[in-house]
Amino acid sequence: MPYPSPPVPYPETALLAVGAANIPFAMADRVNKGGGRPEASLSRRHILKGLATAGALAGAAATPVRAAKPGGWDVIVVGAGVFGAWTAWTLQQRGQKVLLVDAWGAGHVRGSSGGETRLIRTEYAGNELYTRWAWQSLAEWHALGRRHDIPIFQEVGALYLYPQDSARIDGSIALQRSLGIPIEKLDAAGMAARWPQLGLDGVSVGVLQPTMGALMARRSVQLLVADFLEAGGSFRSFAAAPPMSGRDTLEAISGADGETLRAERFVFACGPWLPKLFPDVVGARIVPTRQEVFYFAPEAGDTRFAAPHMPAWVDAGDPDLHYGFPDIESRGFKIALDRHGPKYDPDTADRRITDQGLTDVRAYLARRFPALAKRPLAASEVCQYENSDNGHLLIDRHPAWANTWLAGGGSGHGFKHGPAVGRYLADLAFGTGTAVPDLMLAAHKAHG
Repeated sequence: MPYPSPPVPYPETALLAVGAANIPFAMADRVNKGGGRPEASLSRRHILKGLATAGALAGAAATPVRAAKPGGWDVIVVGAGVFGAWTAWTLQQRGQKVLLVDAWGAGHVRGSSGGETRLIRTEYAGNELYTRWAWQSLAEWHALGRRHDIPIFQEVGALYLYPQDSARIDGSIALQRSLGIPIEKLDAAGMAARWPQLGLDGVSVGVLQPTMGALMARRSVQLLVADFLEAGGSFRSFAAAPPMSGRDTLEAISGADGETLRAERFVFACGPWLPKLFPDVVGARIVPTRQEVFYFAPEAGDTRFAAPHMPAWVDAGDPDLHYGFPDIESRGFKIALDRHGPKYDPDTADRRITDQGLTDVRAYLARRFPALAKRPLAASEVCQYENSDNGHLLIDRHPAWANTWLAGGGSGHGFKHGPAVGRYLADLAFGTGTAVPDLMLAAHKAHG
């Protein structure tokens, strides 16, 4: 059945990069289920060129960009992950001269926006802010996908597994339905009939969001940055040092080699590096943790664990809050733990999974996905969360510098909100938005 599209936060033309503005399409035309080609798109040659541009961003320091105006830029955004990229894009679309900088490149492997996939879902236990942000952001992820001939969203659906029914579940469903979000509530018998490959021990209720699914993380960030460059934005490789200023504004940032970049406003969206750049202001309010990710190879010819036969899923009743994705682009069946791992330094730590982690995840598979428990490990990776004490994002003005904004604390769920965060930061930075108390520095405590 056809499902309604998410709302459009801005007119469609405001979301299109230069060179794609004349492509006609309706908001009802989404990327096909399973990641098929969009009906209207740029040429593959054009996009591959853009990908090459984005992939080469890490080497951009060899050709420094020229300041957009005497004395500096309108805005410098530090950090080319999902928060920084969407903020830079939004500001650039509003007419600002924006420089985006990153020490390693857009969506790089050390950051919280690298890797293969991220879940987009609107099941947030009734939290209206994040439910709305995720639903609004989905429209802009779709728009990004339609600009390109390479899929960045896989509409595989998202299934939440709960041990028992509750009024909170019903409240969350009611909120989502009031926003026009397609959603289904299933009992154990209904889930067993749809997904017999899924072990349902300890599960009595499922909540399925059929229009949600997987965002291709690194790919989508790099494509967005390529769009930002094509539309007139600028990027360069730049390792920012902890900023300093004795005034009530920040005038410039310095690099490790002493080079200085000036701007009227600054946004620091540096993920796990935010505590290092601002040890006194942020410090232990954000704690990076080590998170292991596993990909298992189903048996040859077994399509039960690939879309459309399996959705993305979250085991909400599991103590470790396991979650995962069907086999997407032949990568393997992905499984990870949302439970926070040990503290982690993204600059110095090796990224290898542990034997104990593999043993533990196989034990979980034996209970929930028994056909995969003894299958080979096809691939693995180690990433990090940047956790706040309460799970809320941290987005606020620097307490001493009126022209400087901080954004981080994705806490394992922030990626999907990238477009909404970009709008929110752009509004705050130019005095047109209202701050959300839960996201402010005062609402976050040191922890860990």
